[in-house]
Amino acid sequence: MVMPLVDEHKPRCYLCHKGFEDIEGLRKHQNSNDCDFFEMNQKQAYREPAPGDVTVF
Repeated sequence: MVMPLVDEHKPRCYLCHKGFEDIEGLRKHQNSNDCDFFEMNQKQAYREPAPGDVTVF
């Protein structure tokens, strides 16, 4: 998808590619229209390491 240079500074929803004037509009859109996707992925974000995972310091 090619974006025109005029809209390059505006935030976009990466799920539906709709553009917004500011970050607050994007946040409201994601909390209302795309909330199912974010709730499902938020549950997956709090996983523990699997047995055998090694932490490198």
